[in-house]
Amino acid sequence: MIDLHTHTLLSDGVLLPTELAQRAKVIGYRVIGITDHADSSNLEHVATSLLKVRQEMGDTLGIKIICGVELTHVPPQLLSGMVDRARSFGCQLVIVHGQTIVEPVEPGTNRAALECDIDILAHPGLISDDDVKRAAARDICLEITTRAGHSYTNGHVAQLAKKYGARLVLNTDSHGPSDLITSDFAKKVVLGAGLGSKDFDNMRQNAEWLVKKIETRK
Repeated sequence: MIDLHTHTLLSDGVLLPTELAQRAKVIGYRVIGITDHADSSNLEHVATSLLKVRQEMGDTLGIKIICGVELTHVPPQLLSGMVDRARSFGCQLVIVHGQTIVEPVEPGTNRAALECDIDILAHPGLISDDDVKRAAARDICLEITTRAGHSYTNGHVAQLAKKYGARLVLNTDSHGPSDLITSDFAKKVVLGAGLGSKDFDNMRQNAEWLVKKIETRK
């Protein structure tokens, strides 16, 4: 199981990074991306704190930790600069909080994010055809999520991603231990989004591809 979108108490999660990693390992995770919410107020703190955990304890935890951020409710016109700052602070993985229908995300966020050097557009809501085409052209992954609320538009995202050849990944957006899932449950969520077993396999391959891309970037 590879899950590239989770949160700790460095933002609005409830677990320390090490406890999140340990709990994930126990239920079968091989790789976990810790991507706490960030904007200009906490970006450097989140990035340096997670990198410190990985550097000092990562080799002893028995699970690969990828350090990142989820840029959240950042005005679209400021996203490019914020992504560059995240990379400069050492973030291996940069996610943007997409236009989920259950939060008042500023219109234009999806489009602005897809024009930046990001890895995943999280829960992009009722994303447009043009933006899915842009994600496909730029090899930016779109997220199918298991998180309540954000998952309401999984079917829409899945349908357009298949139509235009955009990469999909499945993440939990975990904020607590009960949000972590097994691979079997992940497959059920994928099937529930109107996709098939082959699509699930492709999504796992996309996650592997992204992890390798991140490792090469180092």
